[in-house]
Amino acid sequence: MLPPDAKIISVDDHVIEHKRVWLDRLPAKFADVAPRVEPLPGGGESWVYESMRKGNFALNAVAGKHPSEFGRDPMSYDDMRPGCYDIAERIKDMDVEGVWAQLCFPNMGGFAGEIFFQGEDKELSAACVRAHNDFILDEWCAYAPERQIPLVMVPFWDIEAAVKEVERTAAKGARSVSLVEAPHRWGLPSFHTDHWDPLLRVCEEAELPISMHFGSGGAPGGTAPDGGMLITIALFGINSMMAMADLIFSPVFHKFPTLKFVLSEGGIGWMPYLLERSDYSWSRQKYWAGGDLDIPPSELFRDRIFGCFISDGTGIEARHRIGVDQILFESDYPHSDCQWPHTRKVLGEALADVPDDEARKIVELNARRIFRFDG
Repeated sequence: MLPPDAKIISVDDHVIEHKRVWLDRLPAKFADVAPRVEPLPGGGESWVYESMRKGNFALNAVAGKHPSEFGRDPMSYDDMRPGCYDIAERIKDMDVEGVWAQLCFPNMGGFAGEIFFQGEDKELSAACVRAHNDFILDEWCAYAPERQIPLVMVPFWDIEAAVKEVERTAAKGARSVSLVEAPHRWGLPSFHTDHWDPLLRVCEEAELPISMHFGSGGAPGGTAPDGGMLITIALFGINSMMAMADLIFSPVFHKFPTLKFVLSEGGIGWMPYLLERSDYSWSRQKYWAGGDLDIPPSELFRDRIFGCFISDGTGIEARHRIGVDQILFESDYPHSDCQWPHTRKVLGEALADVPDDEARKIVELNARRIFRFDG
């Protein structure tokens, strides 16, 4: 069961950046093109980046609302809880739901900066990434360092610049780097090439796990175009499955054996099957399909890839087949999957049959170890 003194750490939450994040931090020459919030015709607000309107908040800021109130209609900052964008109010909301610490993904720029990647002016895009990271490190996480785990983005479309940003932010206290789960879907080289080696190397050297949020590679492919959003939402975890398969069959862990990847919001119930299937496929096909002849995929998975869950009874039941040390909790505040303000209650019910020592690892100790986040 959930020990009453456990300090729950969520490794996937989200910050809705306040309106002046980029206006206050970009160089003066970008003052007229800085990302900004503008009203939408008919009501609501959205971020504007270059000529693109990026989101109307909608499902991304619904903490405290009943699911019957969810939808894709435009929202404004006045429609959301201040805890979405105000760190002082966020800490209060964390106290209400019983979550001690969070790691927060970006909102406006995408989970890993993929919105900035789509911008035409890549100098502006890189400057926006740096400005966001400074906001996270100097404002958001600095307010209560023991309550927020600093996650940073990189300009992943420029490997040299990405390496420099990891070095810069690691020196300022970053604890993880957000990266797209499927770079090949953005027209970039895959993890089966050596293109990413300099970035992966600097992350390994700095002991920064790479956080991959599902959806950073786009929506799951192959669904019926008229099937509706429920199908897409239900299948988003497939992106994490594909990312994990890509990684364990790639050269990444052979070259960077201590590098860690955290698959955010992908769930964990599918992991035992994928490991079983991968090992079986490897044992039968490795001689002709180019697989490593000595190390099975499940061995490469151990202590390198970590799964995260919000609600996943199947995964909790199969925790020993996954590895208790490789399971993390996420609350997803303030997105539509979050259970606020009942997070601790719901989590306690989910772990009712789990021994205390295992539950403590899942909700707190694994996160402290992986992200080097001291108690």
